[in-house]
Amino acid sequence: MVSNLMKFVVSHKKIPILHVNNMCCSKMRASLQRLKSHVPLGRNYSSLPDVDDGDTVTDFMAQERERGITIQSAAVTFDWKGYRVNLIDTPGHVDFTLEVERCLRVLDGAVAVFDASAGVEAQTLTVWRQADKHRIPRICFLNKMDKTGASFKYAVESIREKLKAKPLLLQLPLGEGKAFKGVVDVVNKEKLLWNPNSDDGKDFVRNPLLEMSDPELLKETTEARNALIEQVADLDDEFADLVLGEFSENFDLLPAEKLQTAIRRVTLAQTAVPVLCGSALKNKGVQPLLDAVTVYLPSPEERNYEFLPWYKGDLCALAFKVLHDKQRGPLVFMRIYSGMIKPQLAIYNINGNCTERISRLLLPFADQHIEIPSLTAGNIALTVGLKHTATGDTIASSKSSALAAARRAETEGGKKHRRNNEAERLLLAGVEIPEPVFFCTIEPPSVAKQPDLDYVLKCLQREDPSLKVKLDADSGQTVLCGMGELHIEIIHDRIKREYGLETYLGPLQVAYRETILNAVRATDTLDRTLGDKRHLVTVELEVKPVETASVMPVIEYAGSVSEDLPTASQEAIENGIHSACLQGPLLGSPVQDVAVAVHSLVIHPGTSTTMISACVSRCIQKALKKADKQVLEPLMKLEVTVTRDYLSLVLADLAQRRGTIQEIQTRQENKIITGFVPLAEIMGYSTVLRTLTSGSATFALELSNYEAMNPQDQTVLLGRRSGLTQVL
Repeated sequence: MVSNLMKFVVSHKKIPILHVNNMCCSKMRASLQRLKSHVPLGRNYSSLPDVDDGDTVTDFMAQERERGITIQSAAVTFDWKGYRVNLIDTPGHVDFTLEVERCLRVLDGAVAVFDASAGVEAQTLTVWRQADKHRIPRICFLNKMDKTGASFKYAVESIREKLKAKPLLLQLPLGEGKAFKGVVDVVNKEKLLWNPNSDDGKDFVRNPLLEMSDPELLKETTEARNALIEQVADLDDEFADLVLGEFSENFDLLPAEKLQTAIRRVTLAQTAVPVLCGSALKNKGVQPLLDAVTVYLPSPEERNYEFLPWYKGDLCALAFKVLHDKQRGPLVFMRIYSGMIKPQLAIYNINGNCTERISRLLLPFADQHIEIPSLTAGNIALTVGLKHTATGDTIASSKSSALAAARRAETEGGKKHRRNNEAERLLLAGVEIPEPVFFCTIEPPSVAKQPDLDYVLKCLQREDPSLKVKLDADSGQTVLCGMGELHIEIIHDRIKREYGLETYLGPLQVAYRETILNAVRATDTLDRTLGDKRHLVTVELEVKPVETASVMPVIEYAGSVSEDLPTASQEAIENGIHSACLQGPLLGSPVQDVAVAVHSLVIHPGTSTTMISACVSRCIQKALKKADKQVLEPLMKLEVTVTRDYLSLVLADLAQRRGTIQEIQTRQENKIITGFVPLAEIMGYSTVLRTLTSGSATFALELSNYEAMNPQDQTVLLGRRSGLTQVL
């Protein structure tokens, strides 16, 4: 499991009855709220669930427990000291980064969990950027303080240097590695010691630091607290005035509550991140972490969303995840922003322009759920009965409610945010689906099973939008497109285990792109008579490369063309351009980094838009074939952690894989190699790396960008694709 992830996102409301669950807190994301109504929550365990034992509550899939990693996000709702917490555990592997993206979209705060022996790792940067994009306040938790090689100082410094964040040290560790026994609360000047014989972390004591018993520790803590006060004062003017006015002579007199309030303000303003530490293996430091979540991270009421006034208390929710249950059918996870959801409630899907009915309402608890009568704003709901709702859909109580909200949006913010139509104004921002980098063919055991495979893939696509399925026009085979080797492997395994269908995968292929190197003009005429109607189109256009990376073609029109061009004809032209750029002339891969200039267009009266699209598409293909063409290959950012003994072997292997080394850093006893390697050269790398280093090295990958192949490698690739043997 990758340990350095955002794992905990929060919103909170007070509840009158308490029932606190024991749980594994090594990785979390949550939403906290004070609730007026309360459903008792509980789950009994014969022993404490644990990642190492393969029985973590939120890692309930067979593949997750076998591999010891999180593959899909899972939600848990529980209570902590009068607060309702909606927690979502998310994956750390780069292949499943969409799971993190869509959960961050709907939650209010995050706890980023780091391995204290490694600090900031490769995937941490990706997830941190995702949290920045959604403006999520964060707390950092340095986990595994009891692990050999754990270093509090190193981990904090990596947060400061690599994430460019300002860490606020709210705790100090009492010992590191095997000597770790507790933490010091810097804000309250207390020490927390855990019973070494306690496995569940419940047995611990909290004592104030005294001059007589802990003089050195008290001195160190006082210095850390003074530094914390100065750091917060630099970031918060209100707190600075308080400190300079009443407590400038003696910081020790500053009440902990005043300091906590100021820390909360800078956390919510995202100008700094509180840092805590512990070991989740035996729940050491987890209780103070949950306390910090309730103290420093926001409740739903504190998150300002510009669309909420438009709904005036009516239902507004976002569907952010879909699961398929064999008995219940599709289960849709929703974040409720306003209003209330009840069973048998009819809801309106703004994206799909359809009305559906919720048959049952559930409170999520990983793979087990509690049926409830209602849920209010700020909660994560699990709904049954929605057949057409998909990830990213915006939900309202009715069409009339949506239209009324659209009118309010136009009145209050229409001048600032002009959109094409009423529905568009109401659509909550969904998630950006990354483009797949791997693909392979998938076949059922027999032709008779093809409909079953089609149904299974449709269900899996609805669950996982990053999984793409297409039909190869030449061979008629089904093609599976995914984010990486592990992603496709997991999908293949799920088809067998969950749906009982044996399938066969073809060899993995890399998703290349194509572009052109020079500008080319082309002219084409389409003249067809269908029935008694003549369809005649003549188009002249130019295709040229652009300097800035652009996945979609940039479309330009000459002044003479754009003057009187009907909207329908313009849409037909753009459809034709986009269609032609889906398949390049070299490998049939998508074409990017190009601009298309339409210089002249003659359309015979009565010509259909389909014929316009067909003519433009054919003209684009003609121009692309005439141009000098270039294959673009995905370049991966690679980070390898290896001991000094095997460093030279790993570097030599990377050189053979066309790798470029960016830097080599030292992390305690290990060397960290950072560089870039073409994706085509890195397939199966985990097996090779284990062999080279006797299983001691680890690595992390993420897509960096698409880069032009050199002429020799491009010739080899094209020869291989055309079935020719290249003799070098």
